[in-house]
Amino acid sequence: MSLTVKIMIGMVAGVILGVIFNMIDSAFINTHIVGGLFGMIGKMFVNALKMLVVPLVFFSLLTGVTGIGDIRLLGRVGGKSFGLYLATTALAIGVAIMLALIIGPGKGFDMTGVEVGGIEGKAAPTVWNVFAAIVPTNPIAAFASGEMLQIIFYTIVLGVAVLMLGSRSKGFVEGCEYMNEVMMKIVTIVMSAAPIGVFCLITKTFTEQGIELFIPVLAYVFTLTGALLLHLFVTLMLMLKLLTGLNPFTFMAKIRPAQMFAFSTASSNATIPVTLRSVTERMGVDNSVASFCVPFGATINMDGTAIMQGVATVFLANVYGIELGLVGYLTVIAMAVLASIGTAGVPGVGLVMLTMVLGQVGLPIEGIALILGVDRLMDMIRTAVNITGDAVVTTIVAKGEGKIDLAIFSDPDAGVLTDDDIHIDEAAEAELAVAAHKH
Repeated sequence: MSLTVKIMIGMVAGVILGVIFNMIDSAFINTHIVGGLFGMIGKMFVNALKMLVVPLVFFSLLTGVTGIGDIRLLGRVGGKSFGLYLATTALAIGVAIMLALIIGPGKGFDMTGVEVGGIEGKAAPTVWNVFAAIVPTNPIAAFASGEMLQIIFYTIVLGVAVLMLGSRSKGFVEGCEYMNEVMMKIVTIVMSAAPIGVFCLITKTFTEQGIELFIPVLAYVFTLTGALLLHLFVTLMLMLKLLTGLNPFTFMAKIRPAQMFAFSTASSNATIPVTLRSVTERMGVDNSVASFCVPFGATINMDGTAIMQGVATVFLANVYGIELGLVGYLTVIAMAVLASIGTAGVPGVGLVMLTMVLGQVGLPIEGIALILGVDRLMDMIRTAVNITGDAVVTTIVAKGEGKIDLAIFSDPDAGVLTDDDIHIDEAAEAELAVAAHKH
């Protein structure tokens, strides 16, 4: 049984058990089983994924930059990925607004009994501040706090400097390549615990949230889910097919493990190790492209979050009876694209970005309280859309640069991880240890 199948079983079992626990509503279960045991295991699993992110991005990206060997090629990869990420985000929120205007969620919404307030807005950043913040004043602090754009910037500068030193950098490059292999091995170890971690996370979420929270904002949930699925299965897959000629069905089959990780963790950054593994080992994208595009996308590509902002803006405009007009919706699109550039891929960040958007178009920020209850579950879906967009752009850029192995992409079994693979790795390491001891 492949790891993907086990994760899917864990997800389904978690949903069922979570709904049952929610209906039982036992203080002992909620406190000790769900909040205690399941919460601990789920948090440990997410922490293990986050533990990998910074060192994996650093060594993988550094190896990728030195592996490209051509600074001009690096510039093309960066320029293409940046342009595609901004384009997909703008397209995503544009489609979401149009769909929301057609469906009209929030019209006739009854505000009786709904408490609003206590929501603090965040000021919209200027485009100059967004780009200025990419350069770290202290690289060590950037690594410690997980500032992905600053880490990417510093690593690229370091990689370029290594390339400029030529043959003198050989030992350093070999060391980074070894550390990159070590990090990928740790990814394999962490992923072996994925079914249990995903089961605990999903059970905890559905126990705490339940399904009754969807009823008051059913139109919003329906519209947002529809927009997310439309972007995932139509917009992104059309882009992939038109710009690469690759089979979207093969792509979706190979990105599924990363989507499930994203759904369970609701964090693009925490899913970086799995996304990287999916696009390199499952799809055949060269590490020199994947190591740049995937972490970059996890930071600036917020397709799912942009869709949420578009639908939420229309929903709240309808609830409060405020007509935004064409200029207002264009402002929403521009703000969502700008805000996505410097926003971390962590759970719940979409609501922070939404306060910026609402403030710019004059909608009450307190209205966020209306969708707060269902946001966690919606966040899980939109994170899966976010990382799919990352993988699509990575594949498009790699295909354009001739940095993808089409044989691996077409092979349905390429890169599939099973329990046997883990046991084989352990056996091989044991044999190496015995040989080293003999010598």
